[in-house]
Amino acid sequence: VHLSESGGGSVQPGGSLTLSCTASEYRYRSYCMGWFRQAPGNEREGVAAFKSDGATNYAASVKGRFTISRDNANNTLYLQMNSLKPEDTAVYYCAYDPVFLDCDSDSLRRFKYLGQGAQVTVSS
Repeated sequence: VHLSESGGGSVQPGGSLTLSCTASEYRYRSYCMGWFRQAPGNEREGVAAFKSDGATNYAASVKGRFTISRDNANNTLYLQMNSLKPEDTAVYYCAYDPVFLDCDSDSLRRFKYLGQGAQVTVSS
């Protein structure tokens, strides 16, 4: 499975960005998909997860500011990021796996299929 990411960029604090992720195939009806991020020198941090049944899960650090959603028409997953803070600066990786025990922002850090990453920089 190949994951193609787009979006990211540089914004000032309080700004917004949208990430998108498309998988080359959705062979299985059940899957978990989402984003984790990694800043230089830091470990992977789960951000948001989306389960095939529509359930979502967010890290406490982004809850209320980020929204994960899926457009079924074009098989694309989106991460709308609002009220961005400097501490949100990181490379954001899309992750996907049809085989999972738990579908939450923490679990997808260990998923098998990853996107190429998108840099998000928040600074004034």
